[in-house]
Order: sequence, then structure tokens, then C-alpha cells
Amino acid sequence: MFIEDVVSDRLILRHMSAGFLQACLRGDSDAAAARLGSRPDAGWLAERALMAMRLDDMAEDAAYAPWSVRALLRRDDLAMVGHINFHTLPGHPYLNGYGDVELGYAVYPEFRRQGYAREALLAMAGWAAESGGVAKLMLSIEPGNLPSQALAAQLGFAKVGQVRDDDGCEDVLTADWPLPGAFV
Repeated sequence: MFIEDVVSDRLILRHMSAGFLQACLRGDSDAAAARLGSRPDAGWLAERALMAMRLDDMAEDAAYAPWSVRALLRRDDLAMVGHINFHTLPGHPYLNGYGDVELGYAVYPEFRRQGYAREALLAMAGWAAESGGVAKLMLSIEPGNLPSQALAAQLGFAKVGQVRDDDGCEDVLTADWPLPGAFV
């Protein structure tokens, strides 16, 4: 199944297909690069649990694929600067009514503090609103992750709760689309 890229000013958000994820899990960087059109970053190759989880999610429900993990590729040189994904299809019960979808993202250390997370979040939120009718977005952010907490606040996300999962304690933040801080 071909899934269109989401494109922003500086980024291409490209779906990581099952074939790409399988190649990464096998340690076949050349096959992975051929499927993605970019060499996977070492930071991504360390995300084996996420790769396996997203492979399982797509195998369980093919409709999830467009919502699954995407590489953040810099448009000018196709460097992989991070990744972004929705944790589920819109309306999943695990969201507990906090939002329509939950976004998760990572920008690799050498590419941080350059606005890539903000740009990717806005692009994917806009895609979700247009493609899936998403009106309320959710983020879960560890309280000590000050850069992500600041970005969420700048975009208009507000804390509505706290959860504890395998990663520890996380603040649950929500915002309505369009994000009030998107044009600040």
C-alpha cells in the first residue's frame, strides 16, 4: 500500500512501511535505505521495540498504516532527523476521552533546537484534521522533558491529567485543532 508523504516547509514526513521496519529489525540498513529513500539514523535503529510494536499494529489493522510511524526527512538533503507517529487510529478507547489521537515524536540529538519537532507536529496535526476529521490532539510528555513541555505550551496544549506506564510518569496534554499557538 502506497502512503503519501506529508510535506512541510523543511521536512518530508514519510511513512515507514512494514518492509522498511522489517529491514531495520534485520539490521539491513541498505535495504531499509532503499525502501525509505534515506539512510536510517542510528537513533532510529536503536528503536527496535517501537519498530516491532508498529509492525504488529499495522499487521493487526491495515487501516492503521497511514497513522503509523513516519520518518522526519530534511527536504534539502533527506537526512533523517527524527520520527513521528500517532499511537492509534482516531477514537481508540485507550485515549480515555482525552483526545481523538495521541501524537508521539522524537528528534535526534544532533538535530534538536532547530524547530523540527514543531514543524512535524503541525504538519501531522493538520494531516490528521484533514484526513481523519481529528479535532482534539493529545500528547503524553514526561514532566522533566522541559523542551517538549515548552513546545506543547507554545502550541496551546494544556495539562489535563497524568498517567503512569512502562516509561514512568507522563503528563497528558490536549489541544483543539487548529492549535492556538500554531502561528505564534
